[in-house]
Amino acid sequence: MTSVPTEQSVLSAVPKQLLIAGEWRDASGGATFGVEDPATGLTLCEIADATPDDARAALDAAVAAQPGWAATPPNERSEILHRAFLALGERSEELALLMTLEMGKALAESRGELAYAAEFFRWFSGEALRLDGYYKTSGNGASRVLVMRQPVGPCYFITPWNFPNAMGTRKIGPAIAAGCTMVVKPAQQTPLSMLALAKVLEECGLPPGVLNVITATSSSAVSEPIIGDPRLRKLSFTGSTEVGKKLIAQAADQVLKVSMELGGNAPFLVFADADLDAAVDGAMLAKMRNMGEACTSANRFHVHESVAEEFAAKLAARMGALAVGRGTEAGTDVGPLIDAVQRDKVAELVDDAVARGATVVTGGTKGDGAGYFYAPTVLTGVPAEAQVLNEEIFGPVAPIATFATDEEAIAAANRTEYGLVAYVFTRDLGRAFKVCEALETGMIGLNQGIVSNAGAPFGGVKQSGTGREGGNEGIAEYLETKYVAFPA
Repeated sequence: MTSVPTEQSVLSAVPKQLLIAGEWRDASGGATFGVEDPATGLTLCEIADATPDDARAALDAAVAAQPGWAATPPNERSEILHRAFLALGERSEELALLMTLEMGKALAESRGELAYAAEFFRWFSGEALRLDGYYKTSGNGASRVLVMRQPVGPCYFITPWNFPNAMGTRKIGPAIAAGCTMVVKPAQQTPLSMLALAKVLEECGLPPGVLNVITATSSSAVSEPIIGDPRLRKLSFTGSTEVGKKLIAQAADQVLKVSMELGGNAPFLVFADADLDAAVDGAMLAKMRNMGEACTSANRFHVHESVAEEFAAKLAARMGALAVGRGTEAGTDVGPLIDAVQRDKVAELVDDAVARGATVVTGGTKGDGAGYFYAPTVLTGVPAEAQVLNEEIFGPVAPIATFATDEEAIAAANRTEYGLVAYVFTRDLGRAFKVCEALETGMIGLNQGIVSNAGAPFGGVKQSGTGREGGNEGIAEYLETKYVAFPA
């Protein structure tokens, strides 16, 4: 009978060191840093704090392992990924608890993320077997054309704190499938999930040096020697647009292949003919997934003036009924935000909207005890100039503004430098096509509040990033195209 995981058991089982060339080792300087529980503010454990020398060693390991890994048969790469997919399912409870401890989300949400994360391993286990090229006769018949796809080479991944497992698997999965080695630097706030994931892959047969993990308090200090090394061939980052721009600039010196999944400001459009109950269901999914700490989170609600009052009342009733507490406690719907900085930013955005005339229908308050809690909040009458409509909230706040015409709704939705995802609720098929074609986003949820899918291309336009993760497009980010011309 499998024992029920406890906080102590999962924390003692997770590695606390760096993974370099298949060896778990301390940081070269011996330094460590604490991982905090955002629900209590207490330190969970201490882990290795990597130095620039450790970063160079990790890249050395990836470079050394690259030729052998690229030559590994696709069947073997596929089987490793499929074993890892199964292992994540088998260890879901312990990995979900670990994630909740370091990130704060309710256990039910952590289990959901583990299932989503595992799907990238399952999807890319198949993609490993579908890598192809083509052969043809040239137009003049004098030569032949052979096109092949080859792994881009050593990669560097910087992953965020909000989805510490899924943001790892959707980068690691295609890299393994394509035959690329990698160095991963998880977020300082949530490194434990990545360390546990690396251990799972190690146990599933991933060879030494293919995956190297460095944890550090200074991302810039360990990233600079890796990004500046001419042996690195790809950089993938998920995080803020501000940081992404700096990384793109650094990557330009080596002309690296770059994938960037950056900020969002997702509009949620509710038209007069929408099924309001379905729209509220979709809003709860799009807004409250991960306490609103998601780049795909519905950031601003544009609702037709004829149904805005009813929609707001229904949404506020649902939001106000959510139970806020530590994610490990039974019955908790909404956990803490990641840290005090994020909680205070959310509070400032709400205060600014209220100062400009918005009304708080529910919520609008910080937690008064330990941890970084903020009550689920619905605002109505939010003016266009309010910061909450123009900045990424990353918290459980739903600001509602109104529109009168379809054109007004589309213009409001596109009035942002971001373009990751949008949500549209209407029962009119013609309107749906018109609006979806006009929205400047990489993804759209039509009459549904979730777009994330391992088999679909995830990514945005404008300042929300470049490249795609998942789907048929996801593997292409890790391959180079080589053309060979030879005589007939």
